[in-house]
Amino acid sequence: MDHLDATGLLCPLPVLKLRKRMQPMAAGGLIEVLADDPAARIDVPHFCNEAGHALVESGEDGDVLRFVVRKGG
Repeated sequence: MDHLDATGLLCPLPVLKLRKRMQPMAAGGLIEVLADDPAARIDVPHFCNEAGHALVESGEDGDVLRFVVRKGG
């Protein structure tokens, strides 16, 4: 599984970096994203829906949000 630490970045940077990181990935690949921008709660699921990816898991550890995304194909 690939990892993207987007903590410290504000909207829309976490999603933009996620999109860029996912481009070379094969369909079905997984990436874990960490973000601390509260807007990521809305932005990451919306990005997945719009781009055809699956949000496999989401959760929080204090102020850090964690998302696991499976690349659509």
